[in-house]
Parts: sequence; structure tokens; C-alpha cells
Amino acid sequence: MSKGFRGGFGQKSGGGNSMQRMMQQAQQLQREMAKEQEELEATVFEGTSGGGMVKVTMQGSKKVTGVELKPEVVDPDDVEMLQDLIVAAINDCTSKIDAVSEEKMGKYTAGLPM
Repeated sequence: MSKGFRGGFGQKSGGGNSMQRMMQQAQQLQREMAKEQEELEATVFEGTSGGGMVKVTMQGSKKVTGVELKPEVVDPDDVEMLQDLIVAAINDCTSKIDAVSEEKMGKYTAGLPM
């Protein structure tokens, strides 16, 4: 054993400052993520089907806010087609929300294990 060895434990090495900086950066990142999430949820998206015959609007939170149907797409003898067009428009809108969400929020989760 060497008499000069002190181990270094308990000594101030400046490590606390780097940990504090990391915590501040993490908090800042968390605030930025929350702000972007709020903006995304407030954004209105539009999905269409049938060449624009059916239009669905949704908030980024995926809450449906409107459905518009062109009169010529409403056929009482073919309700099933109208139902399919509405579902397709909703799915189109949801896909757009997911793409924008991945673009905006993916930068925060890149490299993190799932």
C-alpha cells in the first residue's frame, strides 16, 4: 500500500456541476418536448378519400372534429361504400398525424432503447 493514495472519494472534483448541467439539459429537453406535443395536439389535420368526396378533420390528439360528405357520395342504396370511405378518410388523417408526430417527436427519442 502506498501512503500517498487517498482514494479520491468525498473530494470535490467538479463532477457535481456536470451532473447539475445534465439535469438542467434534461429538464429543458422535457419542456421542449411538452411544448411540441401541445402544438401537435392543437394542430388540425385533414384526411380525404374518394377523390375528396369525404373529408375528415382531426386534432393532433386524434380527436375527430369534423366530417364532410359531398352530396353525390351519399347513396342510400350503397351505405357500405360510404362507411368505407369515411374509415379510409379517418385512416388517412391518422397516418398524417403519425408522420408529423414521428418527425417532431422522433428527434427526442432517437437512439433511446424501446
